[in-house]
Amino acid sequence: MNLKEIKEMIGLMKENDLTELELEKEGLKIRLTRGGSGASNVVYERMPQQVNMGYLPQQQADMNQPVTQAVVTPVNGGLEIKAPMVGTFYRAPSPDAAPFVEVGATVEIGQVICIIEAMKLMNEIKSEIRGKVKAINVENADPIEFGQVLFVIEPV
Repeated sequence: MNLKEIKEMIGLMKENDLTELELEKEGLKIRLTRGGSGASNVVYERMPQQVNMGYLPQQQADMNQPVTQAVVTPVNGGLEIKAPMVGTFYRAPSPDAAPFVEVGATVEIGQVICIIEAMKLMNEIKSEIRGKVKAINVENADPIEFGQVLFVIEPV
């Protein structure tokens, strides 16, 4: 969804004298509300899905795994993978499991690299690039902010 589409929705709200409009499209939910002064508020929500953290049967977990893409930014000598949401960072699928990735490991496109818990939902974060992990900038169970650098990956 781009800015032009949002402006068109705001225009439709004004034309039809609507105070609220909600739309869900491809895992993204947008809600527009307009106060008495005519000002509009835009609220975006990713529609997270719950995943297996070692507590659900594996068959059910496979059907509930979200696809959340991280933000990738180039830096000297690699690419930064940044958090796509606020939450709690987890390096492994459960407390007693091995981490998804380690420094020095090669990650593939689409490979799960971590989990971010947001509002009691577990969101798998998948790599958008293929490369070697140069750095993991967050400790397990640390709180993270949107846009915070989680990993530095050297493309291969």
